[in-house]
Amino acid sequence: MTIETIPAKADPQEVELKYAVRDVDAVREFFDRQLDPGITGGAWSTRNDEDAYVDTEEEALARAGFGARLRRRGSRFILSLKSKGTVGADSAEDEAGQAVSGALHRRVEIEGPATRSLDPREWPDSPARERLLQIVGEKPLGIRFVVQQHRGVRELRDADGHAAEVSLDDVRVRSGGKIVGTFAALEVEAIGESRALLDQMASDLESSGLVEPERRSKEVIAAELVARAGAEARDGDTAGSAAEQPTVSADALGAAEDDATPKPPKSPGVSVDDTLGAAGRKVLRMHLMRMLASEPGTRTGETAEDLHKMRVATRRMRAAWRVFDGAYRPKLQKRYVRELRETATALGEVRDLDVQIEGVDEYLKSLSPAGAAAMEPLRDEWKRRREAARERLLELLDSKSYAQFVIDYGEFVETPGKGELEPPPNAPILVRDTAGGRIWEAYERVRAHDTTLAWADVPALHALRIDGKRLRYTLEFFREVLPRQSEELIARVTELQDHLGLLNDADVASHMTRTFLVGQASRLTPGSREAIGHYLDSREAEIARLRRLLPPIWRRITAIPFRRRLGTSISAP
Repeated sequence: MTIETIPAKADPQEVELKYAVRDVDAVREFFDRQLDPGITGGAWSTRNDEDAYVDTEEEALARAGFGARLRRRGSRFILSLKSKGTVGADSAEDEAGQAVSGALHRRVEIEGPATRSLDPREWPDSPARERLLQIVGEKPLGIRFVVQQHRGVRELRDADGHAAEVSLDDVRVRSGGKIVGTFAALEVEAIGESRALLDQMASDLESSGLVEPERRSKEVIAAELVARAGAEARDGDTAGSAAEQPTVSADALGAAEDDATPKPPKSPGVSVDDTLGAAGRKVLRMHLMRMLASEPGTRTGETAEDLHKMRVATRRMRAAWRVFDGAYRPKLQKRYVRELRETATALGEVRDLDVQIEGVDEYLKSLSPAGAAAMEPLRDEWKRRREAARERLLELLDSKSYAQFVIDYGEFVETPGKGELEPPPNAPILVRDTAGGRIWEAYERVRAHDTTLAWADVPALHALRIDGKRLRYTLEFFREVLPRQSEELIARVTELQDHLGLLNDADVASHMTRTFLVGQASRLTPGSREAIGHYLDSREAEIARLRRLLPPIWRRITAIPFRRRLGTSISAP
């Protein structure tokens, strides 16, 4: 086997077995039940890693025989610099003259702490950083592609104390705003200098028939998947892949990944000649891209805006499944709506508390320092609940089920015709024939609230808000085939939705504040009870104020001019 890079003896080395996996569950069962009696295994644990592979535009690292990876695990970033060369091939021998498995890889691995910045000069000092700077100099780094891994990990030991770490990985590769491929992999890495346990594991694994020796690193496999996706895109006369060369530099890891991928389109590209299934797929694809574009910022939590955008994208996708109902197989539709609802719920728990904390912060601006201090118990409780909700959200985003959902859903939105129902003969299926009816049906649901609005309570107004939101989304999904006057219609419906949203926020704040006072009053100082009570009064007053302002907004939706414009608009397609 040709060795591209000879490791320097002074450099730390990684020695591991790499295998392609046919059946992940069967391999896991092998480690649970079929280990040699002399080998003991610890409990399985789960890790979720996101690896951004980086290089300069001139591929300085690749030419020097190295690959560089920025790994994000939770809030930590780790730089790994690995030599391209490996030792170990079928019928090959290692340095001691012993036969080695074709799965055995030996290479330099230098690691050090990093940050989400792509500028190595901003990272803490480490041998890995020093070596990388020696190679790239002042040239900026860019992201080539991103590898996301859901990993099952456990430690093995034999009777002589030799140890190894097993990692059974579900891997997805992202480039160009898309998941370009997935694969499963098994790695068994020696802990310490001895590889005795690896020799035994190689024999046992390869005789099991469950795995095949893998001569390629994950970096090489991912690069091949990215190149294949780029070739397919070019063959299809579509936009080229972003992974043919490193991206330009960026200030931060998340921003660089965004720059490496195309931005989500501003509109889905729906036309009057699309079938409902094709139009719905375009809408779902655009909002999936927006959801994924907001995910890195949602994970870091640096601002609330990315989380808000990600939540809105999930809401619009759920609305799209309703708007385009009948175009897809019910079982598939039910599954994706359920998975979107799970994600939206986790996002909503955090977002709702963000809104309440922002509301309190705005209210505090009107108070004296003493009054603001008296409000702190309420604000601290909501921040505590918000952090707990955020932990649950990150657990979901790091879960195997979410990763699989994104893979499957991404394949669905990218595959024309996938999951669509065969329409009955002569059934209206084109946008030109169906958009108007679906828009008008959504409007009928909104207008039906007119008979109860005068005495509607807050839950009833919330139901109106939901129907208003569905009308707005339906108009937005078809806006490309509607005349320009539809923009005014959307603006009117948005005005109603936003007003009812503020009313709902005030009602939620009132309920949460009252619940806090009832549960915590005995633990609060008199000053805090009074200050928080005043905040409760202010929220109740805000509800009353917003209710008084609702009728003129409502009339702009139900009046004859709105209905006439809506009727004219939906006749256009």
